[in-house]
Amino acid sequence: MPIAIAPTNKELRVVRVLTDEKIKKHLESLGLSVNAVVTVMSSSGGTVVLKIKDGRVALDKNLSTKIFVA
Repeated sequence: MPIAIAPTNKELRVVRVLTDEKIKKHLESLGLSVNAVVTVMSSSGGTVVLKIKDGRVALDKNLSTKIFVA
């Protein structure tokens, strides 16, 4: 499922990232890559705030629909 509709406060694993290579490399440098464990902290209007390891990352509506978790 896209991370935009994922449940909050539950650990999820990233299974697919459907972006171009430049954005994919940037996300990997932030810790968001395939098989990464993330927690959706909040989701409103398509904007998603993720907890990755000890940090937080905010994703806009466009990007949050291209990252799939299970």
